Amino acid sequence: MPEPAATSLPGPAWRVPSETGPLREVLLCPPDHYRWIPTNSIVRRTLAGDNQAPAAAHLKAQHAELVHAIGQGGAEVRLIAPEPHLPYMAYTRDSVVVTHRGPVLCQLERPQRRGEYAALIDFHAAHGSNLWRKSSAGTLEGGDIHIIRPGLAAIGASGGRTDRAGADQLAGWLREEGWEVRVEEFDEHFLHLDVLFCMAADGLAVACEEVLDPAFLGWLRAHGIRWIPVPYRAAMSLGCNILALGNGRVVSARESTDLNAALRAEGLEVLDPALSLFTAGGGGPHCLTCPLRRDA
Repeated sequence: MPEPAATSLPGPAWRVPSETGPLREVLLCPPDHYRWIPTNSIVRRTLAGDNQAPAAAHLKAQHAELVHAIGQGGAEVRLIAPEPHLPYMAYTRDSVVVTHRGPVLCQLERPQRRGEYAALIDFHAAHGSNLWRKSSAGTLEGGDIHIIRPGLAAIGASGGRTDRAGADQLAGWLREEGWEVRVEEFDEHFLHLDVLFCMAADGLAVACEEVLDPAFLGWLRAHGIRWIPVPYRAAMSLGCNILALGNGRVVSARESTDLNAALRAEGLEVLDPALSLFTAGGGGPHCLTCPLRRDA
């Protein structure tokens, strides 16, 4: 299925008050220049194995499945033009995260990805979308930022991607807005917090209990959030890396068969594009998408 054309028409003010409200607009980047680069433990394992480099046609086909799934869920897909020297631009989650007050420009840690910020600044400016805040302390990446519901957020700080200074700066901005924010430290082996935890629906998450701190799980429970457990091996294949669409729908990679069955058992409609070439590089549906607008 062909991907929709990018648009430069001014859009409405983009706001995301939660991870689970109905998704209305989302930003993706076509994988025209995507290739595996050794920037995380997941892709290093892929490169160390007997795996052929992904073919452009296969990447395009899998990405088109993701675009189609999101469209089935009722969201409008906007595209940012890929740049040849930035192969991981396809993972649009990390450079900018949109909050209840608008976009926050992040500060990426890996040199191979730092240049992504420029295109994102231009994209938001072209659409009349003013940046609410710009990360300037330490490092901050979108895969570590979870706007669980209005007034409640978790920010991962592994030190490998998002560090404590970057997490604390964003947490401070949100706390000034009256939010409760938990900064959760974890081992940098796991790249981003969304490798271990994502929201599936209001009050329901997926989580790797084997790795996450029991105190974090207790904090979730205290806030009325339950979770579907995802084993370590599945988490390292991006099993936790899902995208809630709202209205009882969720996008999860087709390869996550056990999790998808569990999500369906919860009454959710699971849209399951094949994404094996992207999960092998370290990112799934959550990483490949940057929500621009959700309903409260």
